[in-house]
Amino acid sequence: MKKRIDDNIKVLIVEDDEIARENAVEYLEEYFSNIYESSNALDALKIYELKKPDIIITDIQMPKLNGLEFVERIRQKDKKVQVIVLTAFCDKEYLLKAVELQLVKYLIKPINEYELDAAIKTSIETLKSDESNIVKLPNGMVFDLYNLVLLDGKEIIKLRTKELEFLKLLIKNKNRYVTYQEIENFVWDEQVMSKDALKTLVKNLKNKLSKDLILNLSGTGYKIVL
Repeated sequence: MKKRIDDNIKVLIVEDDEIARENAVEYLEEYFSNIYESSNALDALKIYELKKPDIIITDIQMPKLNGLEFVERIRQKDKKVQVIVLTAFCDKEYLLKAVELQLVKYLIKPINEYELDAAIKTSIETLKSDESNIVKLPNGMVFDLYNLVLLDGKEIIKLRTKELEFLKLLIKNKNRYVTYQEIENFVWDEQVMSKDALKTLVKNLKNKLSKDLILNLSGTGYKIVL
């Protein structure tokens, strides 16, 4: 049995499939005491106005009003509520919406328990830190820390896995130089990082970003200028 994360946090689950909704509520009860549920987005809007949940977990494909339209209405007045979207689809349009609506995560059905765990914990951390997952970069570019998406206007800039992890690491530690050892541990995980491999990664990333965005301090590491 998981320990509760926080008994003061309120969660709203919006899912039109009754069995899926019941399973979700049962799962969330391991984390939270205050759980509200709705079978459609219109009723969920009423619950939102009444209960002011801290976290919303919503399906996309629902009658009357779909999940993204529901979140758009919420975001018009509330930028802080954490939103996790459940969907059977994942394409460019949805990724763009993830950034626009500042979603914690798009989770593809069938839902992986590990990914849901991570999304819930990320939501809690964000509520406590009061920081946005959307980071504005020079030249109008935007990086979504949660969904690991880099946007230039309406275009998604493709980054390799290590480039995404390196950029995320720098942004998370934007006020200092990240050491070579930290980079090896976080980006290369259990693999050995060579100097040439790191230089190539940085060069490729700079070609996709502003060249002056990433600084190097010889013998120490790298820092991002935001």
